[in-house]
Amino acid sequence: MAYGAAVAQVRLEQVTKTFGEGVDEVTAVDHVSLDVQDHEFMILLGPSGCGKSTLLRMVAGLEDPTGGDVFIGDRRVNDVEPKLRDIAMVFQSYALYPHKTVAANIEFPLKVRGVDKSERAAQALKAADVLGLTDYMKRKPGQLSGGQRQRVALARAIVRDPAVFLMDEPLSNLDAKLRGDTRAELVELHRRLDSTFIYVTHDQVEAMTMGSRVAVLNGGRLEQVGTPQDVYDHPASAFVAQFIGTPPMNLLQPGQLGSSDVQVGIRPEHLLIAADGALEGTVCQIEHLGHEVLLLTESPTGRLTARVAPHADLPAVGDTVRFDVADGHLHRFDAVTGVRVS
Repeated sequence: MAYGAAVAQVRLEQVTKTFGEGVDEVTAVDHVSLDVQDHEFMILLGPSGCGKSTLLRMVAGLEDPTGGDVFIGDRRVNDVEPKLRDIAMVFQSYALYPHKTVAANIEFPLKVRGVDKSERAAQALKAADVLGLTDYMKRKPGQLSGGQRQRVALARAIVRDPAVFLMDEPLSNLDAKLRGDTRAELVELHRRLDSTFIYVTHDQVEAMTMGSRVAVLNGGRLEQVGTPQDVYDHPASAFVAQFIGTPPMNLLQPGQLGSSDVQVGIRPEHLLIAADGALEGTVCQIEHLGHEVLLLTESPTGRLTARVAPHADLPAVGDTVRFDVADGHLHRFDAVTGVRVS
């Protein structure tokens, strides 16, 4: 296998997908254009029902676009069968054969291709070694943990040596600690393979820690594409501002700290307790997280959440506090469209 060989760019041009007809027609993906570069780790991020999995399935060939074009490299693949697209897909459910050993599961794509038995075994062992599975080759999926089963699914994808890896929420069935460990494994795997990954998730932590770029979708439309830090620092819309970040950005009422046609957003870490601050709230909840404290406050104009360092002079529940914020940390969005304004 030529791990790290030149792989293919994926290009989507005005891709649309609708389901149903007439009054029952639903648009799942709405004129999405996106370039995924060679060797890139692209994250498709958004809430449930935003169209991200449908978009991935159209790249894989499991769904046909209603409109627009899908390219892998310079080849338009709209009418190309999935098995001929040179992609490998990893599903949320692992999709392993329970009666086959780990070795047989990993080898299966090569067996379907008619690869010689000894060559299959050698390539499966190489893929297993990449993911630390060599000690489990004789076991069956029922004898493995969730994380190990997911690594087997990844090894089965790797052994095909595809142009593009497609991953549909592969970590969502794992517990929190295992998700963290596997995130790191996937980043390292991408570095070692130097291949193109397209990864679907609703988890912004996965998006921020794994992707070279993030494409944020909402209601079937592409809201923003950029590096994780750029999307966090310069959200293109009020939706992105609130979807990226934990806790989410505070959005003030239109007219607060600005004109009535603008809605101002402030990240919790940029709210500073100040006696003469422009914003006021009554503390209704305090969350101690060890390295930081979250102050949740209520005011007549809505809720404000502040992220502060732990110290002895923290306000108590019921106290009224005032907040200030530097102008450089204010984000402004059109009060009607939600689009970022300068």
